[in-house]
Amino acid sequence: MRRVVGALLAVAVALVLADSAVVTLALPDILRNLDASVEQVAWVLIAFNLVLGLAAVPTAVVFGRTQPRIVGAAGIAVFAAASAWCAVAPSIEALIAARCVQALGGALALVGCLELLVAVHGERRGVAAWVTAGVVGTAIGPFAGGLLTQAFSWQAIFVVQVPVAVLAVPAAIAVGSVPLPAPDRHRPAVRPLLTLALLSAALTAALFLLVLLLVEGWRRSPGVAALAVSVVPLAALAARPVARVLGPPPEVEVASGCFLIAGGLVGLAIPPSADLVWTVAPQALVGLGLGLTIDRLTSQAMELRLPRIRHAGWTISARHLGVVVGLAILTPVFTGDLEEAQVPAQEAITALVLDAPLLPEDRVAVAQALGHELVQQRGRVPDLSEAFATADLEPEERPAAARLERDLDAQLERAATWAFRDSFLIGAGLAVLALLTVVVPRRRTP
Repeated sequence: MRRVVGALLAVAVALVLADSAVVTLALPDILRNLDASVEQVAWVLIAFNLVLGLAAVPTAVVFGRTQPRIVGAAGIAVFAAASAWCAVAPSIEALIAARCVQALGGALALVGCLELLVAVHGERRGVAAWVTAGVVGTAIGPFAGGLLTQAFSWQAIFVVQVPVAVLAVPAAIAVGSVPLPAPDRHRPAVRPLLTLALLSAALTAALFLLVLLLVEGWRRSPGVAALAVSVVPLAALAARPVARVLGPPPEVEVASGCFLIAGGLVGLAIPPSADLVWTVAPQALVGLGLGLTIDRLTSQAMELRLPRIRHAGWTISARHLGVVVGLAILTPVFTGDLEEAQVPAQEAITALVLDAPLLPEDRVAVAQALGHELVQQRGRVPDLSEAFATADLEPEERPAAARLERDLDAQLERAATWAFRDSFLIGAGLAVLALLTVVVPRRRTP
């Protein structure tokens, strides 16, 4: 019974932290289905991470003297209800509001589940289960979200969370009364928290921008993109066994992880082509870096610090406010670069149309249809397939039109790859800053 309860509580933790990135592969579908802009869709991510980051520490303070089973059960219930609201949201504004409520419930759930897992498994195993569930949830979120979007719809991401979360409510209540947290004794561990925040900002490039590049820029389906980004969670899971075999000191382990994340993001910035194979090695580096850093830094920030619940709240805040900072920095950069890339892309499209072996009147018809699509999809990487589908061409002209469409798609892929380059490099720079917080010597106190 205790194993089942512990497993359900760990799954609840993983669900909450997966939600910081679970919608990334669904964002293009949300963008189209709810008729939103890129900036609005970004707030589906920003709102959840911002509210969770701001609410974690106050929640730990306010509810720190309340029985964890009450806090945990209430938080999981609110999270489940808000997930159902997300699934039926009729507009982007309603979805963002539901995500805010979801994050508030998530903050309560995380705070309560930490103490409940310690009560179920003991101090060491309980904290380890809480930390590991968070890392797994963060890493696997985009992959799971992409598969659900491809198989069903973006709403399915939230629908499947409801029954799982509902099952965790009685599990939280079943733990019974546990000793209340110890009084406040220690200050937050600033250095690991700062490193955690910077790394979370850097990982935003891999967990958010890469997905947009694959789906919007390279026109891969959510299912294919989900399989592509599965490299990150698989590498993250492999990192811990590798670290146990090599046994490096904690500082070396974290520094190595920061370096790997920076290198992986540089690799994503300079792929030779839009072939998915070029993303595998960079994602593996990012995943290994994630697996070597996030749980280690979380443990360092909580180690021997009381009350445990308060310092766990600080790690949640650092991670999710770091994500918000990353989105705030990277979103305007890549949207601006996307705007700048449109002019040369349109010039290249014009040249390709003029050189196409089509009749003059057919060139004019195709050019007009392409121009209409470019205007309609301004601010995005355009999908030009509709222009060719609606063009009135003679059967003998169709092969030439198909070649033209392939050439245009290749041109747009190159433009999209270029537009995302600076954002990936900035993400790598954030990972380097995180590395500096690890390697810079501590100031010695007299």
